[in-house]
Amino acid sequence: MKFNVSSSKLFSQLQAVSRVINSKNALPILDDVLFDLKGNLLTLTASDGETTIRTSIEVEGAEGSGKVASAAKLLLETLREFSEQPLAFTIDEQNFAVSMVSQNGTYSFVGVNGNEYPEMQGADADARVINLPSHVLQNAIEKTIFCTADDDLRPVMNGIYFDLATDHVTMVATDAHRLVRYINNSVKADEAASFILPKKPAALLKNVLGKDECDVQIAFGQKNARFEFDQTVIVCRQIEGRFPNYNAVIPQGNQNIVTVDRQTIINACKRVAVFANNGTALLRLALSENQIKISAQDIDFSTSAEETITCNYEGTPMAIGFKAPFLIDILSSVASDEVLLKLADPARAGLILPSENEADEDIVMLLMPMLLND
Repeated sequence: MKFNVSSSKLFSQLQAVSRVINSKNALPILDDVLFDLKGNLLTLTASDGETTIRTSIEVEGAEGSGKVASAAKLLLETLREFSEQPLAFTIDEQNFAVSMVSQNGTYSFVGVNGNEYPEMQGADADARVINLPSHVLQNAIEKTIFCTADDDLRPVMNGIYFDLATDHVTMVATDAHRLVRYINNSVKADEAASFILPKKPAALLKNVLGKDECDVQIAFGQKNARFEFDQTVIVCRQIEGRFPNYNAVIPQGNQNIVTVDRQTIINACKRVAVFANNGTALLRLALSENQIKISAQDIDFSTSAEETITCNYEGTPMAIGFKAPFLIDILSSVASDEVLLKLADPARAGLILPSENEADEDIVMLLMPMLLND
């Protein structure tokens, strides 16, 4: 079995699929990437047992066909050092010895019989299908994935909840301290349905969805979800369970409204957060007419910091505490130049919204406050 392929093209595709591979696998063959040659089409497959990604690239000078599983780490570390050049692969179908010839050298290693590689999960018999533009799916994942949890006791919160309706789609993520609800009104489902996409395949999707616009076909049933676009397929096991009623926790009566330049408050929070207690990372925001006083202190080390930035504040003077990394993450995910903070009182959740939503989008972010001692 022989084929020729561009080094940069092979490296980029290997890099994309190898992100699914765990550092430790129950099956040794899952350390490998499966090469499957049929005609001039080379298909690369990688899996961790629950999530599988497959992509294809065109090759030249193909002779024969077959499958071989090769060590992903070895190939990636070798290809990373190549400049753009053609590579010639020869695979012995008897002992699965692989020879890779570049412009200046020859590299030999032994693969594994590709027929031993686990098969990609098929679509569920009861699978429902919806098509999403790639930019909508990528944007939704980017806006929500940072709020997913790592909670073994509540696994339903370890992913992104897809809530599909006949007039819009909603994606939600929460870790019980913060929540993001992303609504897109340009995409509609044939009937109401929902599923929970785990964090790992969501991160894979975010990375492999390219800049070129395409439609992503999503098929999901009771167990698996399948995403197919261009030459790429990702199949993963869904998270089973009932997602929390996210609409019930989003407050509606927050009357104290702050309008502030997004980058200004992010930079101030980052500077002041350096002086916060390492355990609590507490930032204190004191709101008054046209200004926010951001402060932090660490009594144990006798450090403190305080900054005052201008804003437009409509409400009663108040002070509220937030965990610095959570607040900075949420503010950093907003696309608009200005952000709105809608607050009720220091003990209730605050809402953070872009001053202007993009077309057909509605984004609401919620952050629980921290108790202030003063």
